[in-house]
Amino acid sequence: MREFAGEKYKETPFEKCEQEITDWVYRRMLGLIKKDLALFAVKDFTNWVSERQLHEKGEVSGAIEDLRTRGHIYEKDNALWFRSTDFGDDKDRVVIKSNGEYTYFASDIAYHKDKLDRGFDIIIDIWGADHHGYVPRIESVMKAFGYDSSKFRVLLVQMVNLLKHGEPFQMSKRAGNFVTLSEVVDLVGADNTKFMFLTRKSDSHLDFDIDVVTATSAENPVYYVQYAYARINSILKNAAEQSIDIGPVQDILFSLLVNKEELSLIKKLLSYPMVLESAARAYEPHRITFYLQELAKFFHSYYHKYKVITDDVDTAKARLALCLATRTVLKDALTILGVTSPEKM
Repeated sequence: MREFAGEKYKETPFEKCEQEITDWVYRRMLGLIKKDLALFAVKDFTNWVSERQLHEKGEVSGAIEDLRTRGHIYEKDNALWFRSTDFGDDKDRVVIKSNGEYTYFASDIAYHKDKLDRGFDIIIDIWGADHHGYVPRIESVMKAFGYDSSKFRVLLVQMVNLLKHGEPFQMSKRAGNFVTLSEVVDLVGADNTKFMFLTRKSDSHLDFDIDVVTATSAENPVYYVQYAYARINSILKNAAEQSIDIGPVQDILFSLLVNKEELSLIKKLLSYPMVLESAARAYEPHRITFYLQELAKFFHSYYHKYKVITDDVDTAKARLALCLATRTVLKDALTILGVTSPEKM
Protein backbone atom coordinates (compact mmCIF):
# COMPACT_ATOMS: atom_id res chain seq x y z
CA MET A 1 0.00 0.00 0.00
CA ARG A 2 1.39 3.42 -0.94
CA GLU A 3 2.17 5.45 2.17
CA PHE A 4 0.75 8.89 2.66
CA ALA A 5 3.26 11.72 3.00
CA GLY A 6 1.19 13.64 5.55
CA GLU A 7 3.93 15.99 6.70
CA LYS A 8 3.78 18.12 3.57
CA TYR A 9 0.10 18.90 4.20
CA LYS A 10 0.50 20.31 7.70
CA GLU A 11 0.27 23.87 6.44
CA THR A 12 -1.96 23.14 3.42
CA PRO A 13 -5.62 24.17 3.47
CA PHE A 14 -7.81 21.06 3.62
CA GLU A 15 -9.71 21.90 0.43
CA LYS A 16 -6.42 21.68 -1.51
CA CYS A 17 -5.48 18.24 -0.22
CA GLU A 18 -8.90 16.77 0.53
CA GLN A 19 -8.94 14.43 -2.47
CA GLU A 20 -5.55 12.88 -1.78
CA ILE A 21 -6.32 12.45 1.92
CA THR A 22 -9.65 10.86 1.05
CA ASP A 23 -7.99 8.51 -1.45
CA TRP A 24 -5.39 7.46 1.10
CA VAL A 25 -7.99 6.80 3.80
CA TYR A 26 -10.06 4.76 1.33
CA ARG A 27 -7.09 2.60 0.33
CA ARG A 28 -6.04 2.23 3.95
CA MET A 29 -9.47 1.13 5.20
CA LEU A 30 -10.08 -1.22 2.29
CA GLY A 31 -6.68 -2.79 2.92
CA LEU A 32 -7.56 -3.36 6.58
CA ILE A 33 -10.91 -4.90 5.62
CA LYS A 34 -9.27 -7.27 3.12
CA LYS A 35 -6.63 -8.21 5.70
CA ASP A 36 -9.29 -9.07 8.29
CA LEU A 37 -11.28 -11.10 5.76
CA ALA A 38 -8.17 -13.03 4.69
CA LEU A 39 -7.45 -13.75 8.36
CA PHE A 40 -11.01 -15.07 8.60
CA ALA A 41 -10.43 -17.20 5.47
CA VAL A 42 -12.92 -15.21 3.36
CA LYS A 43 -11.32 -14.57 -0.02
CA ASP A 44 -14.10 -14.96 -2.57
CA PHE A 45 -15.17 -11.36 -3.25
CA THR A 46 -14.96 -10.78 -7.01
CA ASN A 47 -15.71 -7.04 -7.07
CA TRP A 48 -15.31 -4.19 -4.62
CA VAL A 49 -17.56 -1.22 -5.37
CA SER A 50 -17.22 2.21 -3.79
CA GLU A 51 -19.95 4.82 -3.60
CA ARG A 52 -17.68 7.30 -5.35
CA GLN A 53 -17.23 4.87 -8.21
CA LEU A 54 -20.99 4.80 -8.75
CA HIS A 55 -21.07 8.59 -8.93
CA GLU A 56 -18.04 8.85 -11.22
CA LYS A 57 -19.53 6.37 -13.68
CA GLY A 58 -22.79 8.32 -13.74
CA GLU A 59 -24.76 5.39 -12.39
CA VAL A 60 -26.38 7.32 -9.57
CA SER A 61 -27.58 10.19 -11.75
CA GLY A 62 -28.56 7.69 -14.44
CA ALA A 63 -30.66 5.63 -12.04
CA ILE A 64 -32.47 8.71 -10.74
CA GLU A 65 -33.12 9.88 -14.29
CA ASP A 66 -34.49 6.44 -15.16
CA LEU A 67 -36.92 6.68 -12.24
CA ARG A 68 -37.88 10.19 -13.34
CA THR A 69 -38.65 8.91 -16.84
CA ARG A 70 -40.85 6.22 -15.32
CA GLY A 71 -42.78 8.87 -13.39
CA HIS A 72 -41.53 7.90 -9.93
CA ILE A 73 -39.63 11.12 -9.09
CA TYR A 74 -41.17 14.43 -8.06
CA GLU A 75 -39.95 17.74 -6.64
CA LYS A 76 -40.97 19.15 -3.25
CA ASP A 77 -39.29 21.71 -0.95
CA ASN A 78 -36.51 22.15 -3.53
CA ALA A 79 -35.59 18.47 -3.19
CA LEU A 80 -36.19 15.44 -5.41
CA TRP A 81 -38.27 12.63 -3.94
CA PHE A 82 -38.77 8.99 -4.93
CA ARG A 83 -42.44 8.01 -4.81
CA SER A 84 -41.72 4.83 -2.83
CA THR A 85 -45.17 4.76 -1.18
CA ASP A 86 -46.53 3.62 -4.55
CA PHE A 87 -44.63 0.36 -3.97
CA GLY A 88 -45.36 -0.41 -0.32
CA ASP A 89 -42.97 1.87 1.58
CA ASP A 90 -44.38 3.81 4.52
CA LYS A 91 -43.28 7.21 3.16
CA ASP A 92 -41.60 8.77 0.12
CA ARG A 93 -37.81 9.15 0.19
CA VAL A 94 -35.48 12.01 -0.71
CA VAL A 95 -32.89 11.17 -3.37
CA ILE A 96 -31.44 14.65 -3.96
CA LYS A 97 -31.47 17.12 -1.05
CA SER A 98 -32.37 20.80 -1.36
CA ASN A 99 -28.66 21.69 -1.46
CA GLY A 100 -28.15 19.50 -4.53
CA GLU A 101 -26.38 16.63 -2.74
CA TYR A 102 -27.39 13.03 -3.38
CA THR A 103 -28.56 11.01 -0.39
CA TYR A 104 -27.09 7.64 0.57
CA PHE A 105 -30.35 6.14 -0.58
CA ALA A 106 -29.67 7.43 -4.10
CA SER A 107 -26.39 5.48 -4.14
CA ASP A 108 -28.19 2.38 -2.88
CA ILE A 109 -30.67 2.70 -5.74
CA ALA A 110 -27.88 2.75 -8.29
CA TYR A 111 -25.95 -0.06 -6.58
CA HIS A 112 -28.87 -2.50 -6.63
CA LYS A 113 -30.02 -1.50 -10.10
CA ASP A 114 -26.52 -2.19 -11.43
CA LYS A 115 -26.58 -5.71 -10.04
CA LEU A 116 -29.97 -6.43 -11.57
CA ASP A 117 -28.94 -4.92 -14.90
CA ARG A 118 -25.96 -7.29 -14.95
CA GLY A 119 -28.38 -10.21 -14.91
CA PHE A 120 -27.96 -11.71 -11.47
CA ASP A 121 -30.76 -14.07 -10.45
CA ILE A 122 -30.86 -12.84 -6.88
CA ILE A 123 -29.33 -10.19 -4.65
CA ILE A 124 -28.53 -11.12 -1.05
CA ASP A 125 -27.69 -8.24 1.29
CA ILE A 126 -26.36 -8.75 4.82
CA TRP A 127 -27.37 -5.95 7.19
CA GLY A 128 -27.37 -5.25 10.89
CA ALA A 129 -30.72 -5.92 12.53
CA ASP A 130 -31.14 -2.20 13.24
CA HIS A 131 -31.55 -1.64 9.48
CA HIS A 132 -34.65 -3.83 9.14
CA GLY A 133 -36.76 -0.76 8.34
CA TYR A 134 -34.65 -0.16 5.25
CA VAL A 135 -35.84 -3.37 3.57
CA PRO A 136 -39.16 -2.01 2.18
CA ARG A 137 -37.27 0.98 0.81
CA ILE A 138 -35.01 -1.16 -1.41
CA GLU A 139 -37.88 -3.48 -2.31
CA SER A 140 -39.78 -0.45 -3.60
CA VAL A 141 -36.78 0.38 -5.82
CA MET A 142 -36.88 -3.09 -7.37
CA LYS A 143 -40.57 -2.75 -8.13
CA ALA A 144 -40.16 0.75 -9.55
CA PHE A 145 -37.60 -0.52 -12.06
CA GLY A 146 -39.92 -3.36 -13.04
CA TYR A 147 -37.97 -6.14 -11.34
CA ASP A 148 -39.41 -8.93 -9.24
CA SER A 149 -38.80 -7.87 -5.62
CA SER A 150 -38.46 -11.53 -4.63
CA LYS A 151 -35.03 -11.37 -6.29
CA PHE A 152 -33.94 -9.26 -3.34
CA ARG A 153 -33.22 -10.96 -0.01
CA VAL A 154 -31.88 -9.42 3.18
CA LEU A 155 -30.22 -11.44 5.94
CA LEU A 156 -30.36 -9.49 9.19
CA VAL A 157 -27.49 -10.05 11.61
CA GLN A 158 -27.74 -9.62 15.36
CA MET A 159 -25.00 -8.54 17.74
CA VAL A 160 -22.59 -11.03 19.32
CA ASN A 161 -22.02 -10.97 23.08
CA LEU A 162 -18.44 -11.85 24.02
CA LEU A 163 -18.26 -13.79 27.31
CA LYS A 164 -15.64 -15.40 29.53
CA HIS A 165 -16.62 -17.65 32.46
CA GLY A 166 -20.20 -16.77 31.49
CA GLU A 167 -19.63 -13.07 32.16
CA PRO A 168 -19.30 -10.16 29.68
CA PHE A 169 -15.69 -10.02 28.48
CA GLN A 170 -13.94 -6.84 27.41
CA MET A 171 -10.70 -7.07 25.43
CA SER A 172 -8.07 -5.34 27.55
CA LYS A 173 -6.51 -3.37 24.70
CA ARG A 174 -9.80 -1.75 23.66
CA ALA A 175 -11.57 0.72 25.88
CA GLY A 176 -14.77 0.96 23.81
CA ASN A 177 -17.90 -1.14 23.79
CA PHE A 178 -17.13 -3.39 20.84
CA VAL A 179 -14.47 -5.87 19.76
CA THR A 180 -13.23 -6.23 16.19
CA LEU A 181 -13.32 -9.49 14.26
CA SER A 182 -9.53 -9.55 13.97
CA GLU A 183 -9.19 -9.34 17.77
CA VAL A 184 -11.45 -12.36 18.26
CA VAL A 185 -9.63 -14.35 15.57
CA ASP A 186 -6.29 -13.50 17.19
CA LEU A 187 -7.65 -14.76 20.49
CA VAL A 188 -9.37 -18.03 19.52
CA GLY A 189 -8.48 -18.71 15.87
CA ALA A 190 -10.39 -18.44 12.60
CA ASP A 191 -11.92 -21.94 12.71
CA ASN A 192 -13.37 -21.48 16.18
CA THR A 193 -14.67 -18.01 15.39
CA LYS A 194 -16.32 -18.93 12.11
CA PHE A 195 -17.88 -22.19 13.29
CA MET A 196 -19.33 -20.55 16.40
CA PHE A 197 -20.78 -17.69 14.36
CA LEU A 198 -22.47 -20.29 12.16
CA THR A 199 -24.11 -22.18 15.00
CA ARG A 200 -26.97 -19.65 15.09
CA LYS A 201 -29.35 -18.15 12.59
CA SER A 202 -28.03 -14.78 11.50
CA ASP A 203 -30.95 -12.95 13.13
CA SER A 204 -30.43 -14.67 16.50
CA HIS A 205 -28.26 -13.27 19.28
CA LEU A 206 -25.08 -15.25 19.94
CA ASP A 207 -23.29 -15.56 23.26
CA PHE A 208 -19.68 -16.21 22.26
CA ASP A 209 -18.01 -17.71 25.34
CA ILE A 210 -14.21 -17.70 25.16
CA ASP A 211 -13.98 -20.66 27.57
CA VAL A 212 -16.25 -22.81 25.42
CA VAL A 213 -14.57 -21.89 22.15
CA THR A 214 -11.06 -22.66 23.43
CA ALA A 215 -11.96 -25.89 25.25
CA THR A 216 -10.48 -29.15 23.94
CA SER A 217 -13.59 -31.14 24.81
CA ALA A 218 -17.05 -31.99 23.54
CA GLU A 219 -18.17 -28.66 24.99
CA ASN A 220 -16.46 -26.93 22.06
CA PRO A 221 -18.51 -27.67 18.90
CA VAL A 222 -15.75 -27.11 16.36
CA TYR A 223 -13.23 -29.17 18.35
CA TYR A 224 -15.79 -31.97 18.68
CA VAL A 225 -16.37 -32.07 14.91
CA GLN A 226 -12.71 -31.70 13.90
CA TYR A 227 -11.69 -34.37 16.41
CA ALA A 228 -14.09 -36.83 14.76
CA TYR A 229 -12.34 -36.20 11.45
CA ALA A 230 -8.88 -36.59 13.00
CA ARG A 231 -9.93 -39.73 14.86
CA ILE A 232 -11.09 -41.37 11.62
CA ASN A 233 -7.75 -40.53 10.02
CA SER A 234 -6.03 -42.32 12.90
CA ILE A 235 -8.25 -45.38 12.44
CA LEU A 236 -7.56 -45.54 8.71
CA LYS A 237 -3.84 -45.12 9.35
CA ASN A 238 -3.88 -48.03 11.78
CA ALA A 239 -5.71 -50.14 9.22
CA ALA A 240 -3.11 -49.33 6.58
CA GLU A 241 -0.30 -50.24 8.99
CA GLN A 242 -1.97 -53.61 9.51
CA SER A 243 -2.29 -54.03 5.71
CA ILE A 244 -6.08 -54.02 5.83
CA ASP A 245 -7.28 -52.94 2.39
CA ILE A 246 -10.95 -51.98 2.13
CA GLY A 247 -10.91 -52.94 -1.53
CA PRO A 248 -13.63 -52.28 -4.16
CA VAL A 249 -16.87 -50.98 -2.65
CA GLN A 250 -18.92 -53.66 -4.42
CA ASP A 251 -17.03 -56.33 -2.49
CA ILE A 252 -17.76 -54.87 0.95
CA LEU A 253 -20.34 -56.76 3.00
CA PHE A 254 -22.36 -53.83 4.26
CA SER A 255 -24.98 -56.31 5.50
CA LEU A 256 -22.66 -56.86 8.47
CA LEU A 257 -23.44 -53.33 9.70
CA VAL A 258 -26.47 -54.22 11.80
CA ASN A 259 -25.85 -52.53 15.13
CA LYS A 260 -28.16 -49.69 16.17
CA GLU A 261 -25.28 -47.18 16.23
CA GLU A 262 -24.11 -48.24 12.77
CA LEU A 263 -27.57 -47.88 11.28
CA SER A 264 -28.02 -44.48 12.94
CA LEU A 265 -24.72 -43.31 11.49
CA ILE A 266 -25.66 -44.56 8.03
CA LYS A 267 -29.02 -42.78 8.15
CA LYS A 268 -27.34 -39.57 9.26
CA LEU A 269 -24.89 -39.79 6.34
CA LEU A 270 -27.72 -40.39 3.88
CA SER A 271 -29.48 -37.22 5.05
CA TYR A 272 -26.50 -34.98 4.22
CA PRO A 273 -27.56 -34.03 0.65
CA MET A 274 -30.99 -32.96 1.92
CA VAL A 275 -29.47 -30.93 4.75
CA LEU A 276 -27.10 -29.23 2.35
CA GLU A 277 -29.86 -28.38 -0.12
CA SER A 278 -32.19 -27.05 2.57
CA ALA A 279 -29.40 -24.88 4.02
CA ALA A 280 -28.66 -23.42 0.60
CA ARG A 281 -32.31 -22.75 -0.26
CA ALA A 282 -33.04 -21.11 3.10
CA TYR A 283 -29.69 -19.21 3.29
CA GLU A 284 -29.14 -20.83 6.68
CA PRO A 285 -25.64 -22.30 7.03
CA HIS A 286 -26.30 -23.03 10.70
CA ARG A 287 -28.18 -26.12 9.53
CA ILE A 288 -24.83 -27.54 8.40
CA THR A 289 -23.10 -26.85 11.72
CA PHE A 290 -25.98 -28.54 13.57
CA TYR A 291 -25.72 -31.50 11.23
CA LEU A 292 -21.97 -31.76 11.74
CA GLN A 293 -22.33 -31.74 15.52
CA GLU A 294 -24.94 -34.52 15.34
CA LEU A 295 -22.83 -36.55 12.91
CA ALA A 296 -19.77 -36.19 15.14
CA LYS A 297 -21.84 -37.24 18.17
CA PHE A 298 -23.08 -40.36 16.37
CA PHE A 299 -19.56 -41.27 15.30
CA HIS A 300 -17.92 -40.71 18.68
CA SER A 301 -20.63 -42.81 20.36
CA TYR A 302 -20.09 -45.58 17.82
CA TYR A 303 -16.32 -45.47 18.23
CA HIS A 304 -16.53 -45.76 22.01
CA LYS A 305 -18.84 -48.77 21.82
CA TYR A 306 -17.33 -50.84 18.99
CA LYS A 307 -13.88 -51.69 17.71
CA VAL A 308 -13.56 -50.75 14.05
CA ILE A 309 -10.57 -53.00 13.34
CA THR A 310 -11.65 -56.47 14.49
CA ASP A 311 -10.36 -59.99 13.97
CA ASP A 312 -13.15 -60.56 11.46
CA VAL A 313 -11.73 -59.03 8.27
CA ASP A 314 -15.08 -58.60 6.51
CA THR A 315 -16.56 -56.77 9.50
CA ALA A 316 -13.46 -54.60 9.76
CA LYS A 317 -13.69 -53.66 6.07
CA ALA A 318 -17.38 -52.75 6.39
CA ARG A 319 -16.71 -50.61 9.46
CA LEU A 320 -13.71 -48.97 7.83
CA ALA A 321 -15.87 -48.11 4.80
CA LEU A 322 -18.42 -46.54 7.15
CA CYS A 323 -15.63 -44.51 8.76
CA LEU A 324 -14.35 -43.44 5.36
CA ALA A 325 -17.84 -42.30 4.31
CA THR A 326 -18.17 -40.33 7.55
CA ARG A 327 -14.79 -38.67 6.98
CA THR A 328 -15.80 -37.71 3.43
CA VAL A 329 -18.97 -35.98 4.61
CA LEU A 330 -17.20 -34.27 7.51
CA LYS A 331 -14.55 -32.83 5.22
CA ASP A 332 -17.04 -31.77 2.56
CA ALA A 333 -19.27 -29.92 5.03
CA LEU A 334 -16.34 -28.28 6.85
CA THR A 335 -14.90 -27.15 3.50
CA ILE A 336 -18.23 -25.58 2.52
CA LEU A 337 -18.22 -23.66 5.82
CA GLY A 338 -14.63 -22.55 5.24
CA VAL A 339 -13.38 -24.45 8.31
CA THR A 340 -10.26 -26.63 8.15
CA SER A 341 -10.13 -30.41 8.61
CA PRO A 342 -7.03 -31.22 10.71
CA GLU A 343 -5.43 -34.53 9.79
CA LYS A 344 -4.55 -35.13 13.45
CA MET A 345 -5.21 -33.45 16.79
